Amino acid sequence: MIFTVLLCAVIAISTFLFWEFVAWWTHKYIMHGFLWTWHKSHHSRHNDALEKNDLFGVVFSLPSIAMFMYGIHFKNPYVFSIALGILLYGIFYVVFHDFIVHQRIRWRPSKRSRYLNRMINAHYVHHSKHSKEDCEAFGFLIVPSRYEKPVLQFRKKREETQ
Repeated sequence: MIFTVLLCAVIAISTFLFWEFVAWWTHKYIMHGFLWTWHKSHHSRHNDALEKNDLFGVVFSLPSIAMFMYGIHFKNPYVFSIALGILLYGIFYVVFHDFIVHQRIRWRPSKRSRYLNRMINAHYVHHSKHSKEDCEAFGFLIVPSRYEKPVLQFRKKREETQ
């Protein structure tokens, strides 16, 4: 019993971490590729509560929902753990991406860690381009230290090199 619980915890955490690579790959090659028609709304200014890009959240939730259903129906804790890892990544993404970074709900922690600032800076660098080409910083959890500096320094540095 304890082995199963520990293994399920490892599976859920591993899935959560793996999903960052799924999100990175999807963001770079699908959202900035053939489904730019959906993602373009996220790189454009608007006052709408929802954007076409939100459809990706629905699409990303489908494997989790299917695995929860399978795991519950067939009493398979391992598949259930994979579904839980995907769900937890989705929750993390919504809170950090939609609420903290994009302020879709006006809230930002008063004390921010260097990691959170780096995450916000990287995402702002990504959004400094309004086209599907020449973007960078497609991931979310794994943020290189070069994004420690504020966004304006990145824009200034980019302008100087062009």
